[in-house]
Amino acid sequence: MLALTCPCCGITAEESEFHPGGEAHLKRVGPGGADEEFEAYLFARKNPKGVHLERWRHSYGCGKWFHVARDTATLQVFGSYPAQTHEPPEAIVTTIRQTYPDWTFDRNAAE
Repeated sequence: MLALTCPCCGITAEESEFHPGGEAHLKRVGPGGADEEFEAYLFARKNPKGVHLERWRHSYGCGKWFHVARDTATLQVFGSYPAQTHEPPEAIVTTIRQTYPDWTFDRNAAE
């Protein structure tokens, strides 16, 4: 079971207190976008073995959304940060790189 910390209220709890919301930092498609881009936005998701950035909601707490960086293979949580953040904070990136030295955040996918 995952132990997550909500960066909004500071409470650490088991994952049953939270609700997953899918992949974080998705590139939104505007009204003028192509159908293929909109289809990819709606249905195409990464399912990596390793580092994954996800959205979570503190359902039984403050109710706010936030992002979590975790390893999908080992369930190691690298850290959490507010959902309004456009990319993972440097402290979390540093923590990830201690386990995965070559890991990088794809800024183009999040624009």
